[in-house]
Amino acid sequence: MWYDFLETQIQQFLRPRQLLRPRQWAILEACLIGIISGLAAVALKQGVQLLGDWRLGLTQHYPAWFILPAIGGLGGVLAGGLIARFAPEASGSGIPQVKAALAYMPIPLNGRVAGVKLLGTLLSLGAGLSLGRQGPTVQIGAAIAAQLSRWVPTTPDHRRQLLAAGAAAGLAAGFNAPIAGVLFVIEELLQDVSGLTLGTAILASFIGAVVSRLLGGGTLPLTPELMDLNVRFTPAMIPMLVLLGIMAGGLGVLFIRGAVVSLRFHQRLHIGLPWRVGLAGMISGLILALLPAALQDNESLQEVWMTRELTWQMLSLMFVIKFILTLVAMGSGAPGGLFAPSLILGSALGYLVSYGAQAIQTSTGLPLGIDPTTDEAVTFALAGMGAFFSAVTRGPITAIVIVFEITTDFSLVLPLMITSVIAYLVGEAIASGSIYKYILAFSGIVLSSQSKQIESRLVGLTAADIMQSRVETLSSQMSLQEVIQAFARSHHRGFPVVDEGKLVGIVTQTDLAKIDQQQLSPHLPLSLIMTPQPVRVRVHDPLPQVLYWLNRYQVSRLPVVDRHQLVGIITRADIIRAESDRLSGETQPGPQPEPSYVVYQTRDPAVGQGRLLVTI
Repeated sequence: MWYDFLETQIQQFLRPRQLLRPRQWAILEACLIGIISGLAAVALKQGVQLLGDWRLGLTQHYPAWFILPAIGGLGGVLAGGLIARFAPEASGSGIPQVKAALAYMPIPLNGRVAGVKLLGTLLSLGAGLSLGRQGPTVQIGAAIAAQLSRWVPTTPDHRRQLLAAGAAAGLAAGFNAPIAGVLFVIEELLQDVSGLTLGTAILASFIGAVVSRLLGGGTLPLTPELMDLNVRFTPAMIPMLVLLGIMAGGLGVLFIRGAVVSLRFHQRLHIGLPWRVGLAGMISGLILALLPAALQDNESLQEVWMTRELTWQMLSLMFVIKFILTLVAMGSGAPGGLFAPSLILGSALGYLVSYGAQAIQTSTGLPLGIDPTTDEAVTFALAGMGAFFSAVTRGPITAIVIVFEITTDFSLVLPLMITSVIAYLVGEAIASGSIYKYILAFSGIVLSSQSKQIESRLVGLTAADIMQSRVETLSSQMSLQEVIQAFARSHHRGFPVVDEGKLVGIVTQTDLAKIDQQQLSPHLPLSLIMTPQPVRVRVHDPLPQVLYWLNRYQVSRLPVVDRHQLVGIITRADIIRAESDRLSGETQPGPQPEPSYVVYQTRDPAVGQGRLLVTI
């Protein structure tokens, strides 16, 4: 296919570059990830708006009860068919897949997944499914980063850092909230604040948000200027904010359990993904056709709720409908996120609490902190957004920052802190774990703490722990005849080539075939057939990186260098022994009395130019 051909050509172009890249490579990669993620977020937003306008435009000429279910079903079938045919990993919100990939689970993430996710989300949201576009941008950003790590050879740890940067850039571009993108990755996905990880994530998030903002990738209409209301907070409002947090925590748990029930229901239907998504789209279209025209599109629905144009009766009804339709769409496997629905449901809950507080205060005279001369409902609405988001994703810090960033109103910080933290505590007390944990568990993926402990024990090993320090080497000026004799007197399949203590190449039995193929004189130097600048590792490189190079280039040994000086060598047998020792409780996984890479005990005069490195 053209995609595989393009990937091969890019890999061939980038292959000659230095394998162990400096920090400058990480900066360049973060910039590329941020730019592409921002462009993808803008394309998704503009495409969804165009399809939504076209869909609603048809209802002006044809009956809504026919058009909305028909387009919903057709769009769902097309989106589901696209995903089932080309990238099944692109179903759902995509964040559980990214979370599993960051935990070193074998979850495919590449350019194909990013493209299918973009088109599938465009079709499903354009068809009217009650989902958001910010979750998919997280997977799109991570998939773009994963594809870049395939084009440019990298280590597992660095690939993990790139995935985190891509996820952060995707969320930042979707919400125009770069700080929230970084915090979500740290709080929910990666849980790593190392210097390189944090730096690349911040840079990618910033660039993604800038590109999205400049090109019109706007977010939810939450700015006070657009809402034409002033945010106001007084200490007397704290009891009702606490109540809002408690209600959001309980309803968030109900939402998570409803998601699991929806997944099980769709699984029992025993129909393919295209038909499941198509059925969800048809149901959504039928219900939306019964609502007023202003509520038949996701974008217009957000604006209506943010400006309080609904009575409390209609708002209650819409909360229930949005709650159910989101679970139906999510359970079907339709591509789409849960961020925007969570924020909208939270805003509706906040409005309902404020309405109830005003009614109780007016009828009973209890001092609930609601001033009848001012309008404080918007404060509860925005605080409710953070609370419900926190209850569903279990990321209270991200919830606080994401609402603050897109409203830019500092007076919201304290109400957000109160409701988001309480919602998180209530949710954890009822059912521990975010919604992504339960979605992964439904798919058979459990990120247990025990596996992380085993992984940490293995990751703690470095090249210095498992290498053999005694290495027989050859000089690049040795004659080919001497090299042949060295191979004949040893069971080794290759030797490092060292000049003045520096690794300059490696020679293997495959290289010896060049002597007969090119009819070279046996008196010529070894430098003519050796492989210069071989793949190598440094003394402090972790075990996963060593395994990566061995597997990627299918080599049986890796020289270990310290500032270009050869200090040891690692073979596959050394790694197996070191892993066995570490898992069995050995604390010193160093060289054994009988090293796997046996050195010469005597030196033949015919090959006397070889060097024997001894640990000092």
